[in-house]
Amino acid sequence: MTLFTLEDLRKILGSADGTDGPELDENSLDVAFAELGYDSLAMLELAASVARQYEVPIPDDSLEHMTTPRTNAA
Repeated sequence: MTLFTLEDLRKILGSADGTDGPELDENSLDVAFAELGYDSLAMLELAASVARQYEVPIPDDSLEHMTTPRTNAA
């Protein structure tokens, strides 16, 4: 099984907004995505990208729990 890391998360977020992605480290693991500048549409794009690239289903009701980098990466 392939792990989904903070670096993977950063790259996907960056590809969605045309940047290098946010700086993600131990200090930002519990910062809300909204505080990092990502809204609910960005979370939908993140879920779709992860599902497509890693071939894992992500139910729509899971999105409400995807609030911080820690809740998304291994």
